[in-house]
Amino acid sequence: MGRWRPSWLDALLALAVAGAGVVEAYGRAGPGQGQVHQPALVAAGALGAGLILLPRRRFPVGTLLALTGLSALLRVTVMDNDYPLAAWQFYSNLILVHTVGSQPAGPRARAGGILAVLAAYALLQTLPGQDLAESLIGAIFMGVAYGSGILLRHQTARTVQMAEQAALAAAAERTRIARELHDVISHNVSLMTLQTGGVRMLLGADPARERERDLLRGVERAGRDTVEELRLLLGVLRDVPAPSLLDRLDALAAPLRAAGLDVRVVTTGPPRPLPPALVLSAFRVVQEALTNTVKHARAPGAEVRIEFAPGALVVEVSDEGRASGSAGDASGGSGAGHGLVGMRERAALHGGTLRAGHRPGGGYAVTATFPFSAGS
Repeated sequence: MGRWRPSWLDALLALAVAGAGVVEAYGRAGPGQGQVHQPALVAAGALGAGLILLPRRRFPVGTLLALTGLSALLRVTVMDNDYPLAAWQFYSNLILVHTVGSQPAGPRARAGGILAVLAAYALLQTLPGQDLAESLIGAIFMGVAYGSGILLRHQTARTVQMAEQAALAAAAERTRIARELHDVISHNVSLMTLQTGGVRMLLGADPARERERDLLRGVERAGRDTVEELRLLLGVLRDVPAPSLLDRLDALAAPLRAAGLDVRVVTTGPPRPLPPALVLSAFRVVQEALTNTVKHARAPGAEVRIEFAPGALVVEVSDEGRASGSAGDASGGSGAGHGLVGMRERAALHGGTLRAGHRPGGGYAVTATFPFSAGS
């Protein structure tokens, strides 16, 4: 797995939570009612929460559970009736609940996320001073945080889908233009060739015009050769469908093999026609995983397994890497590669799931499952 770095937004949120917690701890320190009796411990908790927020997008459920554990520790050691809840605890919970809701995941992972959210909310209800109004306010804010995360996830999926549809539309438009270009140029060059032949015939058999006839024959040959080349380069688009997934993978694997990575493509199950959008998503998952294998894994080989299961297309990319980084990882930032987040988005776009992790025997594996819709 490649070297992970938090984003600037993650760092900014972590700094805000930690800074606000330290200010709150020492700004309200004192022995009286509503004051912080142990500011050093509360400030340490705020710093810990800030650190927990850094990998929130990489481990959304894990970071929420870690924050819940930290809150439970503070509940036992620090919180009392005089100072029941630090503000940064509530803010950091809202941030992580939103993050859990926004992450693309399969049914099991989403169920785990909901349980983590409920656990965080339940812990807050054990703090001193909670009444019905406080419980309802907490439920409303955490519900809004989780719901806004779900809306963000759906919007991201729609954006990815629109981008893929735009790419397919652009490819179709380029094909249409190429066909029209073929028709126009072939027609005009053929007409020029025929007219040239007509001029040559008009010259007759006069020996004094032999040079002119030779030049016109050359123009005719060039015209016919041009039409033939256009037919081969552009006219073939009329009869060739969009490349299949296996054709795309063969074209992808060839330069990687030339670069020294032994890429093996294995298929199981009877192949079947796939929707263009699904083909593009599956291909991008394989492309991203293989690219990161080359960049990070130092692997001698990788295997791409395409399984046409009865109800789904299963795509697995596994490598034999010996380094800490491997097929599935990328920063997830901007650029050509979308990393694990992008691959999960592509799988979730079709109602599928993606798993990634180290293999027991060494190396790394990325497995994406794309369910077949009723019309697929």
